[in-house]
Amino acid sequence: MKTIQFREAIAEAMSEEMRRDESIYLMGEEVAEYNGAYKASKGMLDEFGPDRVIDTPISELGFSGIGVGSAMIGNRPIIEFMTFNFALVGIDQIINNAAKIRQMSGGQFNCPIVFRGPTASAGQLAATHSQAFESWYANCPGLKVVVPSNPKDAKGLLKASIRDDDPVIFMESEQMYGDKGEVPEGDFTIPLGVAEIKREGKDVTIVSFGKIIKEAYKAAEELEKEGIQCEIIDLRTVKPMDSEAILKSVKKTNRLVILEEAWPFGNVATEITYQVQSKAFDYLDAPVVKINTADTPAPYSPGLLEEWLPNHQDVINAVKKVMYK
Repeated sequence: MKTIQFREAIAEAMSEEMRRDESIYLMGEEVAEYNGAYKASKGMLDEFGPDRVIDTPISELGFSGIGVGSAMIGNRPIIEFMTFNFALVGIDQIINNAAKIRQMSGGQFNCPIVFRGPTASAGQLAATHSQAFESWYANCPGLKVVVPSNPKDAKGLLKASIRDDDPVIFMESEQMYGDKGEVPEGDFTIPLGVAEIKREGKDVTIVSFGKIIKEAYKAAEELEKEGIQCEIIDLRTVKPMDSEAILKSVKKTNRLVILEEAWPFGNVATEITYQVQSKAFDYLDAPVVKINTADTPAPYSPGLLEEWLPNHQDVINAVKKVMYK
């Protein structure tokens, strides 16, 4: 095992796959000459050249469409958005072409493409640069949605996403690129659609994904001091969702808290709640509690932003609520 940053795990995954398969290329704003806005493609231009690491104009709709078209004729593009907030400009290509072309062509075309970049909040970036889009894309049939929370998962899941024959939305975080973690040496992948229990426990299940799961870890440490054992499940892939892993845990702990950095209406936590109440209702000893951001656009003020985002104290309060403490 070696210890590397999240951004290095992303770069390694892309580079290893590009060495393995010449049909893979990276395209996006500042991915080449600048080594990526967050240095997640550092050194790749030098190794692979400008035909495979391609800087684009500020035109997400244009280069998303180029990627979709090239995927349909046999390439495997990686399209980087500087942030998924900017993907709103290119969302027509993602939803109406990438996600649907296999069905619309009767299986004559597939679209092996990865759209990747940061999602959700990243400090004082205010309302139009702090949105979480996991549930938006998960709502569309034909797309797979992946949200890693650490360098190991980032590398293994990205390699699996690049090899997948369907379009994958791969969502990162600006605030995780500097995170360090152990990553196995050599070639490895992590299958899409498989959650992981990050912490074993018997009293309550906490489901989360992405950078906000760190707040669950902090809460679990505090609750352990009070004799409360939390089982933490990192969803890793939002769609396809590993519902069985969640149900198995809930049947053991009989309580569920869901932590998600997204607006409260119609999100991933809402779908998890539905699945659990429909398939494991008799195992629940308390109503499911979900923790989300406030139901407003993200504020710019540091004080308001702190109130807007979920934190570990919110998790502690939710756990005690489902345990009637």
